[in-house]
Amino acid sequence: MASAVDPEEGVWVLVVEDDLLTQDIVRSALEDAGFGVLIASTGAAAIELLEGSRGGAIRAVVTDVNLGRGNDGWQVARRAREIRPDMPLIYVTGGNSEEWAANGVPQSILINKPFAPAQIVTAVSQALNAAPPDAVAAKKTAASP
Repeated sequence: MASAVDPEEGVWVLVVEDDLLTQDIVRSALEDAGFGVLIASTGAAAIELLEGSRGGAIRAVVTDVNLGRGNDGWQVARRAREIRPDMPLIYVTGGNSEEWAANGVPQSILINKPFAPAQIVTAVSQALNAAPPDAVAAKKTAASP
């Protein structure tokens, strides 16, 4: 359920969430704030997007921690950082916040469920603003045809 991604148009956020209602809430909040949104319902699908042709356009990742079977949000975030060490990462969880210190990647943000949609937008904006400007410029150059 992903939109066509044009790396030259807008800021794209990958949302990794297995709950459809939460997907819709996060998507609406981010789109209302002007972000492009890609959705992955599993950790494997998220990693596929990050590693694929659309991966270069993704500027931030919002991931649930518990994604059912397969890769969890901790693993998705670690893979995202292997691909791009400065990738802004926001974790969303309903009960794993105590594991963040041990499993979360450095300079990430954790939001506990339930949350207000504005918290997601604020966290993504803060994480993007904290990204090194040189990395953003290099990212744009690498994504250009």
